[in-house]
Amino acid sequence: MKSLQNSWRRLENLFNPAFGQALNPWYHLGAIIYFLFWVVVVSGIYLYIFYRTGVNEAYQTVESLTHDQPYVGGVMRSLHRYASDGIVVAMLLHMLRSFIYGRFHGFRWFSWVTGVLLIWLVYISGINGYWMVWDRLAQFVAVATTEWFDWLPLFSQPLARNFLAQGNVSDRFINMLSFIHIFIPLLMLLFMWVHTKRMNNAETYPPQSLAAGTLLALLALSLVKPALSHAQADLALVPAALRLDWFYLAPYPLIYAWSPGAVWALVGGFTMLLLAVPWLLKPRGRVPVAEVHPDNCNGCERCFKDCPYSAILMRSRQDGRPYALLPVVDPKLCASCGICVGACPSSMPFRRHGMVSGIELPDKLLLALRADTDHALDGLRGKARVMVFGCDCAYDVRALQSEEVAALSLPCIGMLPPAFIDYALRDSRADGVLIAGCRECDCQYRLGIRWTEQRLAREREPRLRQRVPAQRVETCWAGPPDEKLARAALSALQARIAQLPRAAFEDDGELELEHR
Repeated sequence: MKSLQNSWRRLENLFNPAFGQALNPWYHLGAIIYFLFWVVVVSGIYLYIFYRTGVNEAYQTVESLTHDQPYVGGVMRSLHRYASDGIVVAMLLHMLRSFIYGRFHGFRWFSWVTGVLLIWLVYISGINGYWMVWDRLAQFVAVATTEWFDWLPLFSQPLARNFLAQGNVSDRFINMLSFIHIFIPLLMLLFMWVHTKRMNNAETYPPQSLAAGTLLALLALSLVKPALSHAQADLALVPAALRLDWFYLAPYPLIYAWSPGAVWALVGGFTMLLLAVPWLLKPRGRVPVAEVHPDNCNGCERCFKDCPYSAILMRSRQDGRPYALLPVVDPKLCASCGICVGACPSSMPFRRHGMVSGIELPDKLLLALRADTDHALDGLRGKARVMVFGCDCAYDVRALQSEEVAALSLPCIGMLPPAFIDYALRDSRADGVLIAGCRECDCQYRLGIRWTEQRLAREREPRLRQRVPAQRVETCWAGPPDEKLARAALSALQARIAQLPRAAFEDDGELELEHR
C-alpha cells in the first residue's frame, strides 16, 4: 500500500507546478464536489423555469432551450450536463484517493459508508435526468431500466410493457420524473451534510480561484461541445445509434451483453464490497485514545475547538474545581492525532514539576516528548544547528539527521505545542527550528497544518511567543516522496541562521500553567 500511496503522490505532484500545493485540485476533491453540486442546482433551476412536464412538451421545451437561446439556455443545459459528469469523476477519484490513503477505517467508517450511499443517489438523479428529456436516449434508458428491474420478483406485471406502445406514456409519467428529479438532489444535500457531520471545519467550498477556474472550464466546454438531444422518443421504433453518457450510463449495454441478473450481481456485489471495506481492511491493534487529566485542565475548550473529528465534548465539571467545563473524549471518534495536545495551554515544556498536560496521548506523553527533545538538542554540534519537528504521515524528517540537525517525528505536526519551539531555542541549544508536515491542504488529519500555521502566525491559541524571531523558524509541507522539498527548506533555514548572531533564550521561570 505504501508504494501505491507514493505513486499516487507522484501523480499529484504533476499538478503542483501549474496550481501550487494550495490550489492542487487533488487536495480539494470533496469541496469540488460540493461546488459542482451547486452549479448543477443553479443551472437546473434555470432549466426548470422553461421546462414543461408533458410527453410532447418535455422534448420541445428542451429543444427550444438548446436552439432558440443557445448562449443562455443552451449553455445552461450543457453546464448542467457537464457539471453532473464532473460530480461523478470527482466523486470516484475522491473515493479512490481515500481508499489508497487508508482514510476509511476506524473513526472514518461513517464518512466512507455515507459516501457509498451518496454514489447511488448521484447515479439515480443523473439517470432520472436523462429520462426527462424524453428523446431516443431517454427511451432506451427507460426500457433498459424497466427490463433490469423486471428481473427482480417485485412486480406482478412487467414494467417494460409500459413502453411498448406510443400511448402508454402519459403526462403524469413526466410529472413523476420531474418530482423525483427535485426530490433526489434534496436528499443528496441531506446526505452530504450527514457525510461531513463528524468533521470539524469540513471544507465544503474550494478556494475561490480553483472554483472560478472549474466554472470557466465547464463554460468553455459547454460552448465548444454543447449538449444536444437525440430525436424525439418514438415507442414504435427501437433506437439504433445512441450517444451514451459513459459517466452515468456505462452499465446499460451490459444488461443486453450479459443479463439483467448478472448486472444486478455486479452492481449489488460491488456496493456491498465497498460498504464492507472499513471492516474487511481494518488495521490490527487498537488506536490509543486521548486521555484527559482533570487536575491540569482549566476547561478552556481549545481541544474541543481544534479536534478535526469532533471527538471531544465539553461537559460540566462535578469535581468541585473552579472551572466550569471538562473535556470528554469519545473513543469511537478519536483519531489519536494529538492535535488536542498541541492545543492545550498546559502543554508547557518549561515546567520543572508535574509535567502532565490537560489532555495527552497515552503512548506519546508530553514528558517523553520533552525528554526526547532534550536528548536531541544535547547532541547538536556545528554553526547552524537545527531542531526539526516532523509528522509521521509526511516526509520522514529523521532522514535529515546529521551532526547539525536533530529530528523528532510526531503523529501529526498539529500535536506540537508552539512552546517547544521556544524551548528548543532557549540557551542557544539550537539556532533554528524546522516545522515539517504533510503537503499543504493535504494533512492526514485535516487540520494539523492549518492550526500549526495559525499558531506560528500568532493568530490562534496557543500562540508562538513574540520573543521567538520568525527568521529562526521555517515550515515545510512535504509528503513522503518530497525529499528535495524538505532538504531545500532545511538548507534555506541553515543559510539564513548562519548569517544571524547567536541569541540566548533563557528560561523565564514559567513553572505552572499558562492562560488559566
